[in-house]
Amino acid sequence: MSIGGIGAGSGLPDALALRQQIVEQSDVLRSLNGVKAGQQAPQPPAIGGGFADVMKQAVANVSGVQDKASDLAAAYERGDGTDIAQVMLARQEAGIAFEATLQVRNKLLSAYQEIMRMGI
Repeated sequence: MSIGGIGAGSGLPDALALRQQIVEQSDVLRSLNGVKAGQQAPQPPAIGGGFADVMKQAVANVSGVQDKASDLAAAYERGDGTDIAQVMLARQEAGIAFEATLQVRNKLLSAYQEIMRMGI
């Protein structure tokens, strides 16, 4: 999968499909990272909510992933027995989540600008 191919003007459905693929890859990373069944991992947004609610949930999920990566890095720096592989996986997951959110934002901005250029 290539994130570089997003700028081809494919539209919002493609951007949301890309985000879903990245979320699925994030789930795989999370399982490799050792998230246990008892732990509460960020959940995908519930279907049926408003657009603003979906976006708020997506940003909250990205923030949670970034906080977890920061906590693991800090624990590793303190020498609390955190494995460096877990720290690196968490940082990669946070980077991918941020990049996906940024790409969705870019697609939304592009769609908004295109709508604003339309004649009434």
